[in-house]
Amino acid sequence: MASMPGILTEWPWTPLGSFKYVLLAPWVIPATYSYVFGDEKEKNLSHFLIFPLMLWRMIHNQIWITLSRYQTAKGRSRIVDKGLEFDQVDRERNWDDQILFNAFLFYLGSKTLKGASNMPIWRTNGVIITILLHAGPVEFLYYWLHRALHHHYLYSRYHSHHHSSIVTEPITSVTHPFAEHIAYFVLFAIPLLTTVLTGTASIASFAGYITYIDFMNNMGHCNFELVSNCLFSLFPPLKYLMYTPSFHSLHHTQFRSNYSLFMPLYDYIYGTTDKSSDSLHVSSLKREEEVPDVVHLTHLTTPESIYHLRLGFASLASRPHTSKWYLWLMWPITLWSMIVTGIYGRTFMVEGHCFNKLRVQTWAIPKYTIQYILKWQNQSINNLIEEAILEAEEKGVKVLSLGLLNQGEELNGYGGVYVQRHPKLKINVVDGSSLAVAVVLNTIPKGTTQVLLRGNLTKVAYAIAFALCHKDTQVAVLHEDEYTKLNKSFNANSSSSASSKLVLSKTYSHKIWLVGDGVSEEEQLKAAKGTVFIPYSQFPPKKLRKDCFYHYTPAMSTPKSLENVHSCENWLPRRAMSAWRVAGIVHGLEGWNEHECGNTMSDIDKIWEATIQHGFQPLTVYSTLSKY
Repeated sequence: MASMPGILTEWPWTPLGSFKYVLLAPWVIPATYSYVFGDEKEKNLSHFLIFPLMLWRMIHNQIWITLSRYQTAKGRSRIVDKGLEFDQVDRERNWDDQILFNAFLFYLGSKTLKGASNMPIWRTNGVIITILLHAGPVEFLYYWLHRALHHHYLYSRYHSHHHSSIVTEPITSVTHPFAEHIAYFVLFAIPLLTTVLTGTASIASFAGYITYIDFMNNMGHCNFELVSNCLFSLFPPLKYLMYTPSFHSLHHTQFRSNYSLFMPLYDYIYGTTDKSSDSLHVSSLKREEEVPDVVHLTHLTTPESIYHLRLGFASLASRPHTSKWYLWLMWPITLWSMIVTGIYGRTFMVEGHCFNKLRVQTWAIPKYTIQYILKWQNQSINNLIEEAILEAEEKGVKVLSLGLLNQGEELNGYGGVYVQRHPKLKINVVDGSSLAVAVVLNTIPKGTTQVLLRGNLTKVAYAIAFALCHKDTQVAVLHEDEYTKLNKSFNANSSSSASSKLVLSKTYSHKIWLVGDGVSEEEQLKAAKGTVFIPYSQFPPKKLRKDCFYHYTPAMSTPKSLENVHSCENWLPRRAMSAWRVAGIVHGLEGWNEHECGNTMSDIDKIWEATIQHGFQPLTVYSTLSKY
């Protein structure tokens, strides 16, 4: 929102939310029906193609979003180092409004303007007219319109909304108030209307011009330099005819220079070119890929989780993962993404952060949660994890945290198998179990004297039970085999006092439940009203009870000094990270030279104190089912 919003700031369909696309139905349905089922006289190809063009523009923009986020996370050729935040993602959430707006006007023009109906696929004269009119009147008028928008009156009411984004993303290019988009459409309509009125319009000139505008807009705001300096060396006048991402980035950091649309010619003519334009272009191209200090390994959860990644849909990634009905309509794309990840079969980078000069990256294994259940997938999964560890080792990474990949002893011995295979590893492999235990222990309300432990007995579960019993807190279990395994573990550690606090319960009346994978729906339904469910597993239990309280999986809120946090980690709230992920960062900050995997676990109190000292805070708010 601008600092002093003017009239026509909001889009007229803002109250409709995601249902704004319903407004297109009266146009799209008749156009499609008449073309598919109508007779030859009724078929209007150019009118029918407006909706596919709209879809193409959305796909085109999404490709740029994914490419930009991937490239800037790697650091190669990045222009501005400052990270993105959630407020920018929220501000740019409705980047598709201008596509919807254009579609309405195209449909209206196709119905009312004679030359806009039944356009041929190609007309050479119309293409030439479009190019000349853009290079001449459009570029010239845009330059002066843009300078006018930087006058304090218009800037405070309209254009400051766009300039709230210092670090730009491709979709920043179309984040403007409604009134601004009206002005831009009038400007860009000059070539289109001219060809329509002169009878030289064609589908190619319309679609090509719109795609060109989208391409240049996205490129100019992508925050990484991709235009080779060789182009300007081979053809020097090109620097006046085509801008670069670094050229326009200076406009967002300096504000009073580089006003041109896509052709810097008018900035050079009127003396508004930033003096550092050329040097920034060269220095950005020379930037190498960053080497992280800490790598967090994760994996895809559900097939639709690809959309919730930072590289996916920006608006979905910025919110806790919940199922959306409209994602079911995208099953062909979802299926295609599953096939691609299966064939590609390589770890890929998801995001990068900076924390007190510590470089942190998240890499994703192209496997889904369900594949971890299938034993025949174990070898493939372990190979991918091992390859990622060795790649990180080769790059000089100091710490690698296993995160969701720490799926248990059966898969990889809690990560210990990799250290055994490569005993000379310099990189520290951390499964984060100690911090997960510490988070759970510090989540249990003070004064609690007994808890019910229910779920698969993992490395974390054993450690929690052992620690609680040592603190004179009674730990109850429901199944005899679980009691036997825990008791055996206590005896192995020569702790008879702890063993006395372990009991086999036949009731479900405990108010505090520590739950992991394996807790059944039937057991949840037997819990007393007001029961607090505290997960110790990496995946949350299914929330069935509205009269009970469900805590988040072990996680901590991040300090504000952790930069570039603008996506949610799975189901966790904003600016929260799983304990397993935080543990890797803390190991890197502290410089601890030790593995924490296999049967090895770091000191629980030590890592908890270090985590708090670095500014991470526990998530203390319980969440009921209705809040998820």
